[in-house]
Amino acid sequence: METILTINNLTKKFGYLTAVKDLSFTINKGNVYGILGPNGSGKSTTLGIVLNVVNRTNGDFHWFDGNTSTHDALKKVGAIIERPNFYPYMTAAQNLKLVCRIKGVDHSKIEEKLKVVGLLDRKDSKFRTFSLGMKQRLAIASALLNDPEILILDEPTNGLDPQGIHQIRQIIKDIAAGGTTILLASHLLDEVEKVCSHVVVLRKGEKLYSGRVDEMINSHGFFELKADKHDDLLALLESDSNFGNVKVEDGLITAFLNEPMSASEFNQLLFSKGIVLSHLVKRKESLEEQFLQLTDNLN
Repeated sequence: METILTINNLTKKFGYLTAVKDLSFTINKGNVYGILGPNGSGKSTTLGIVLNVVNRTNGDFHWFDGNTSTHDALKKVGAIIERPNFYPYMTAAQNLKLVCRIKGVDHSKIEEKLKVVGLLDRKDSKFRTFSLGMKQRLAIASALLNDPEILILDEPTNGLDPQGIHQIRQIIKDIAAGGTTILLASHLLDEVEKVCSHVVVLRKGEKLYSGRVDEMINSHGFFELKADKHDDLLALLESDSNFGNVKVEDGLITAFLNEPMSASEFNQLLFSKGIVLSHLVKRKESLEEQFLQLTDNLN
């Protein structure tokens, strides 16, 4: 599999503060990677380092095969790491022409990229008339003008309304479906779960997890239960090795599975023990639940 970016033991200190600590991961072609973590976890600093706008303290990184200088490699990278900065009195097309001149790209790309982000019908509208979501979409069009091999986005849906968030996420999926590798930083679990194939979870600059999103959510799920014989049900769950963590809240029992088990199998087991359920729902753990377990384990 072709490698796009390799990060080895990267560390960045700002005085006494360690923003990124001994971070390593690899990005391969054709996937959507999320760097997930709360504000202050080192996401933006990591992106700044690989884009040569922040100097690293220790460790290293290399683009592509490692034989390309960072300066040359960045010609094949599209990035938005700050709020879009265009001329308000110029149209969308005029702003992109300026970017084409800076990047040495032919103007023929402009309409193609405006179509990708759903702004072709607004190409002659002035930037100042655009909503926040439209401004962000124009920024993505701008980053795509040089047909980058990887698109880097820092908190791409920050501050947008629900419709704007949905549009940006759909655009990211469409770009990825066309074969462009994407790396996005986000503090939103929901965003990573819906958009990304791979995730790197950071907390206080340290990596907690790196791998596929679906492998992070590979638990056997859990049952939500209620029964008249509440105490008998609890005792059975706590003595059965098929179950791990068992929680009770407002009369609802949540039992996490250690092994695969269907709802019908479980229902039959309880029935044979004389326990009749008044409520039985099987659910899959969300990325949020996995994330909370991951961070709880390291407190």
